[in-house]
Amino acid sequence: MTETDALYAVSPLDGRYGSRTAPLSPYASEAALMRARVRVEVEYLIALADLEATPLELGLEAREHLRGLYKHFAEEDAQLIKKLETEGHAGFDATNHDVKAVEYFVRHRLPEDSDASAWIHFGLTSEDVNNLAHRLLVRDAVDEVLLPALYDVRETLAEMAREYRDLPMLARTHGQPATPTTFGKEMAVYAARLGRATGRIRRATDELSGKLGGASGTYAAHVAAYPDVDWSAFAEAFVTGLGLEFESLTTQVNPCDDLAAVFDAFRGANDVLLDLDLDVWLYVSDRYLGQEAVEGETGSSTMPHKVNPIDFENSEGNLSKANSDLTFLADYITTSRLQRDLSDSTVKRNIGAAFAHCLIGYGKTSAGLSKVVPTEQVMREDLESTPEIIGEAVQTILRREGQEDAYERVKAVTRGKDVSIEDFRDMFDDLEVDETVREELHALTPAGYTGVASDLVDDLE
Repeated sequence: MTETDALYAVSPLDGRYGSRTAPLSPYASEAALMRARVRVEVEYLIALADLEATPLELGLEAREHLRGLYKHFAEEDAQLIKKLETEGHAGFDATNHDVKAVEYFVRHRLPEDSDASAWIHFGLTSEDVNNLAHRLLVRDAVDEVLLPALYDVRETLAEMAREYRDLPMLARTHGQPATPTTFGKEMAVYAARLGRATGRIRRATDELSGKLGGASGTYAAHVAAYPDVDWSAFAEAFVTGLGLEFESLTTQVNPCDDLAAVFDAFRGANDVLLDLDLDVWLYVSDRYLGQEAVEGETGSSTMPHKVNPIDFENSEGNLSKANSDLTFLADYITTSRLQRDLSDSTVKRNIGAAFAHCLIGYGKTSAGLSKVVPTEQVMREDLESTPEIIGEAVQTILRREGQEDAYERVKAVTRGKDVSIEDFRDMFDDLEVDETVREELHALTPAGYTGVASDLVDDLE
């Protein structure tokens, strides 16, 4: 698609964001689905030739030729399949059926001396081809594009955690000043969460499964032709040979619980990044994070000074849209009326769109993180101006010393009041405690009250 074409695209995924979503094209486009279908049809034909019961023979040269149909699948091949579907070609009438067009494409491209034509799509229903093709594409899109993008974000977070592990920062619970933390430790939390989320995606993708059971999942056509063949064993060998788990109990449709698990796993990862986007946005708003200004870039059409956190806002919008789409997909594709209805076919064509919104979101989060820098002075000034946060430490130390009313005493001094560090010191001087305890209390500072936050960063794997 040219730059001019992109301006007229119906979807921003192929228009405004076309360059960002392009890495998904080999796995999410119409041509990609055609190529995957050709792969399934070709490999199935070769598997039939390896079956002792069939008279089909395919020599080494014929197999290489056939495998070249999908290994070297080109734009003209995709155009030919579309022509077979919509117009007809080379003696074939228009199929008005996308999988049948693929079958005719393979027939048309057989070696001239081949007698394999009758064996292409032998005993299969379209869903036998489609369920395998979709899962091969989803698996490769996850492995080659989406997980690497998530790993990049996770690594950036881990690097920030290690670099700023000792930088103290006021925490906020319920939006109010709370026990201090370090900026690095907070980034480590997100890195750890994202690590677990990508692990769930990895496991769900590894469990993608396929079926090859025919029109009602009973191998009826196969058994009618060759009743002595163990077609279930044949199907299992074929499906696992494609790198998928085997699903033996199906209707015409492969139950899509496995795909739903992948989509749900991505929603989990997206939720982590949405939480991160919101927090970083607030840190920018509070000036805890500064942003690098891009030369020549406009932040506001009317306010020249502005540097907006647009990457995190863009990520938030795209990941929210992705999660909406992923929820719909997971809910919809796991149901099919009786043994088959076709409504899921058009729905599954939108898997690529959901993944594209994910990819944009990951890229925008990554871009945003590369532009933010902690503002240590602002963080430390905020800590120093909020001395009441050491109240927790004070009452805990006094409890240790056996003072039952410790909480109440600190509460009376601090809750709802403007408190200075001198107010605390006056309180310490009035306490009936050992001098060593008084010295311990006097040594407390907001910036120093971070526990083992720095050490926790080492828990990142």
